[in-house]
Amino acid sequence: MTPNVTVQLAAVTTGDIAETVESDAVLTPVAEAAIQPKVTSPVEHFLVQRGDRVTKGQLLLTLENKDLASVAQDNEGAYEAAQAEYVTQMKSSVPEDFTRAAYDLKQAQADFDLNKSIVAARQKLFQQGAIPGRDLDTARNAFLQAQATLELAQAHYKAMQTATHEAKIQAAHGELQSASGRLANAKAMLSYTEIRSPIDGFVTDRPLFDGETAQAGTPVITVMDTGVLIAKVHIAEKQVMQIGVGSAATLTVPGMDEPYPAKVSLISPALDAGSSTVEVWVRAENSHQALKAGTPVHVTITGKMVSHATILPLEALQTAENGSHFVMMVSDKNTALKKPVTVGIQTKTRAQIVSGVTANDKVIAMGGYALDPDTPVTVAVARDDKADGDKE
Repeated sequence: MTPNVTVQLAAVTTGDIAETVESDAVLTPVAEAAIQPKVTSPVEHFLVQRGDRVTKGQLLLTLENKDLASVAQDNEGAYEAAQAEYVTQMKSSVPEDFTRAAYDLKQAQADFDLNKSIVAARQKLFQQGAIPGRDLDTARNAFLQAQATLELAQAHYKAMQTATHEAKIQAAHGELQSASGRLANAKAMLSYTEIRSPIDGFVTDRPLFDGETAQAGTPVITVMDTGVLIAKVHIAEKQVMQIGVGSAATLTVPGMDEPYPAKVSLISPALDAGSSTVEVWVRAENSHQALKAGTPVHVTITGKMVSHATILPLEALQTAENGSHFVMMVSDKNTALKKPVTVGIQTKTRAQIVSGVTANDKVIAMGGYALDPDTPVTVAVARDDKADGDKE
């Protein structure tokens, strides 16, 4: 005779159930600046201590800068001298050589005009038979010489006009530009001795003291914006499909009794090449500084929600060798009945049953494992899981 097996039932409930995605992460600040000086110099004075709150643009420390200040002053003097020379060249009179070239041009033009008139006069006299042809030829030769002299004077005057004076102005302008560049560089180097915060936040590290030498390229002060902290998690691509930017999340933080609220702020558009996972940022507001950067946390993201779902306790769900799911139920004859089911969302404590179970079915919660179909059963306690939530 087949023995009678005592079982407990799990109530089939209807309600909301959501996909959850879990991972571990470390809290990092939304912004962090490890500030490095651009010049090597002893620290003249720190204006902030570790733990101080600072604002963007606030002066944090100064470096000794007497040498750089003197260089800037020297370059400023050189710039003013170059500027004065440029103004002088711009306002200066025409050079002596240019004046002489203008005089030579004027004299050559007069000789040209005179010889031209002589040729014209002798041409008429020759036509009248008043002078021999050699006198006309002599006048023409003199005219050609005057013409050549005029052309040479014109070329020389043009060269003096376009080259000599303009070259001096251009040289003065070039020196002014060079002096301006040297001055700008000297002022920039001087400004590097005043180190300011690039972000709002708190001073989290200050390894040096007044008088110690700050090395260029080595952080001298670290500022973190901890008003918002980020937990960066890497999750499988399939799980990413269940969440989106703005999805609710919680952080389980060591030392805190209750989960800390957060939400998804960024989902990477590409897979990580090394792990084939997707990086997801979970953002937690931290205006009261309850969280600390560097704290390890457990992240739970709430994904796709299904309303009015048929829900069973996860302990009532069984898995066959081929991976399919089924439940054991109590038939009208008080015998065990095996029923295949289709499962949707699963959490740590509950499962959504898409098909195979109705609200009126008596699903075995405990005692159904390895129970053969048609085995007589006795219901010991009717469980009510309506009040049970997911205790993640």
